[in-house]
Amino acid sequence: MKFSIFLNPQIPGSGWAAEENAKAKRPIGRDVESYQKLLHEVREIAVHADQVGFDALMMTEHHFHSEGFEFSVNPLMFLTDLAARTERILLAPLGIVLPAWDPIRAAEDVALLDQFSKGRLRLGVARGYQNRWMNVLGQRWHAAAARSDGSKSDNRNFDVFGEVLKIMKMAWEQDSLRYKSDVLDYEIPAPFSGIEGWPAQEWTQTFGAPGEIDENGVIQSVSVCPKPYQYPHPELWQPFTVSDRSVIRAAQEGIMPWMFTPNPDDHAAKAKLYQEECAKQGKDYKLGEHTGILKIVGMADTREEAIETYGKGMQKDFASFFGPFGYLEVLRKKEDDSHKPISPEKGDFKRMNDVEMALLGTPDDVKRGIQRMLDRMPDLEWFGLFMQGQQGVLPLDTVKRNLEMFATKVIPEFQD
Repeated sequence: MKFSIFLNPQIPGSGWAAEENAKAKRPIGRDVESYQKLLHEVREIAVHADQVGFDALMMTEHHFHSEGFEFSVNPLMFLTDLAARTERILLAPLGIVLPAWDPIRAAEDVALLDQFSKGRLRLGVARGYQNRWMNVLGQRWHAAAARSDGSKSDNRNFDVFGEVLKIMKMAWEQDSLRYKSDVLDYEIPAPFSGIEGWPAQEWTQTFGAPGEIDENGVIQSVSVCPKPYQYPHPELWQPFTVSDRSVIRAAQEGIMPWMFTPNPDDHAAKAKLYQEECAKQGKDYKLGEHTGILKIVGMADTREEAIETYGKGMQKDFASFFGPFGYLEVLRKKEDDSHKPISPEKGDFKRMNDVEMALLGTPDDVKRGIQRMLDRMPDLEWFGLFMQGQQGVLPLDTVKRNLEMFATKVIPEFQD
């Protein structure tokens, strides 16, 4: 098994644990000094994770977070900075939200980072669930936020995601690209009949890609450069794969799913569905192979100390922000009233630990939690340490100590 950290960067001094400071600097997301503190912490964590032996570092994409939470505006650019500071760790945006991107610009930026890092890139792709920014950045494609409810709007997001990914793959794989989309108002070249009046005709006919320009000097296709360092492109990952439809799409597209569901039985059921769908595509994976599981992990000398340390200041943040999006449902227990929503006061780290959304405790507690997953999925390929409520909330030394404890006391038990 391989091991990753998943960073959801938070501006230090934001959130309920730092309420007075966060209000004084409102909106703290535009405070230059505070953002510089975030950059320092994330860089320190990346270098530390690289040095102690983690295999990958992952980071999400979000925009307009004036409150200072989930502060990862452009993971490709952020990871380019981290690539220059690290040596061996894989780097993965988890993921870039495709319905908010131009497909060719996305393909170019991905290829650049793959070249900069000489193949250390793994590319997470996502649909985007937050309407505050998705409705703005996705408006070109009439793609609002994903709702996972089968609505017309949700289906549009799903279709745009697939089409942007399709064009990106063609841009990576084809030396000369010509395509007219029936999902997006998008054609290559534009107009699709050809671009007339290209001045450097002889130059392109001599040195350009075959088929790029015709005998009349009209541009009939384009060559997206550079191509990725990895052939045909970086391995594709998908974050928070929960719905059956997303699992099936991931299998069809050759995408590795990262799952963030509460208990080992849920993980195993989704992994089984993924295994079965991959088999239909001619890929015979073992149960858990080409699959990742995310868990919030926090370790200390005792379980009580771990829950106190990593739950401090996080319960209210988690309930206030993620609760309205429905994420408290992952904390539901069998004995809870199925007709009542999970109340915010139940969004605490003790309950997260009880339902195994989090593994909080001693190193032995964490190892037992991982083993429970392996009992159901013996060939689980990736485990991700989700750093929710750590960077930006806890002292940097505490965060780094948690990573080092995991690397020295847990990873050796399960590493390939």
